[in-house]
Amino acid sequence: MDDLAQFDLIHQPTRARPLLGLTVLVVEDSRFACEAMRLLCIRSGARIRRADCLRSARRHLQVYRPSVVVIDLGLPDGSGSDLISELSEASPRVNVILATSGDEFGEAVAIAAGADGFLPKPVSSVAAFQQAVLSRLPEDRRPEGLRSMTDEIVEPDQMAFRDDMAHMADVLDDEADDRVLDYVAQFLTGVARSADDGPLLQAAQSLAKSRSQGGCARSDAARVAGLVQDRLAQQIAI
Repeated sequence: MDDLAQFDLIHQPTRARPLLGLTVLVVEDSRFACEAMRLLCIRSGARIRRADCLRSARRHLQVYRPSVVVIDLGLPDGSGSDLISELSEASPRVNVILATSGDEFGEAVAIAAGADGFLPKPVSSVAAFQQAVLSRLPEDRRPEGLRSMTDEIVEPDQMAFRDDMAHMADVLDDEADDRVLDYVAQFLTGVARSADDGPLLQAAQSLAKSRSQGGCARSDAARVAGLVQDRLAQQIAI
């Protein structure tokens, strides 16, 4: 067997690592959510690249052509649906385009933009992640035969959650305008769902509701800011 044949064999998908040989570009601004995606890719055999905004993702795509792209709908410099539209119309097209969001209306937006599928946050099940990718891959890229199924749930490092809280503290420390408050509400809704943080989720959803109704959201923003500081204090104490 020559060296090239050995290389191809090593990078063929297996029952235990069905995404071996694939590269996943994760476009996600939450460190906590991205850490979960990293663990999912490791368990599945895929390589991962990360972009935390649209601008960074577009730079990646000018140089690399991933097999799979997972795009968060709410990003600091715009909507992930714009990137989904660009990729779905590009030629050659990325094999699999998946969207993710903590917004309950995110799936309809993603599919309308051209996404192949949607991953509601939290994205933590290894089996669900693998199935979302494999079911949309061309048949010649899927592993042959039976596949090992696992009910494993990944648990991101809590330091990644603290990084997200620190990011939100910085954002809310400035004079947050309406656009920033919309971003804060979206970001924290996803992070709170992923971290199973009920009080933070409720506060983020209340902020989002206030913004959507056009009312004064300052009291909701202050509540959110207080909860973010509480989480930071708890992490420091630990």
